[in-house]
Amino acid sequence: MSGYDICNLFLPIYLHIDLFIFIYLHIYLSIYLSIYLSIYLSSFIAIYLSLPLSTFIAIYLNILNVKSVSIYLILYLSIYLSNSVSIYLSIKFCIYLSIKFCIYLSIYLSIYLSIYQILYLSIYLSIYQILYLSIYLSNSVSIYLSNSVSI
Repeated sequence: MSGYDICNLFLPIYLHIDLFIFIYLHIYLSIYLSIYLSIYLSSFIAIYLSLPLSTFIAIYLNILNVKSVSIYLILYLSIYLSNSVSIYLSIKFCIYLSIKFCIYLSIYLSIYLSIYQILYLSIYLSIYQILYLSIYLSNSVSIYLSNSVSI
């Protein structure tokens, strides 16, 4: 056997292994990236976008003494903005990587996971913040007003 025959013998095996590794890594990395990115992006956006937004709206509406509208506005705005930004960022990142399978999976997972996590986190955090901020602001305003009236 010459070197040329050995090369012809192992070339199809090498090509099959290379193709298998390429397909396996492509599917594995696209699934891993889409799951990781959708969880990371939805958690990041749900926490870091709904916290300042709900804090700002709760402070603003508590200053105006509008307590019945604040829960609806905070939930609606935090859910809407968090969903739209997480879907946009996950699609944009997957288009940047040019993985077609990842686009479908990231859309599905970002919609499913972001709706679940953002609903849970925004309801929990918004109700907690509304209660905390309304108690804190009403106490601080009443203490401030009682101190300013007594002087």
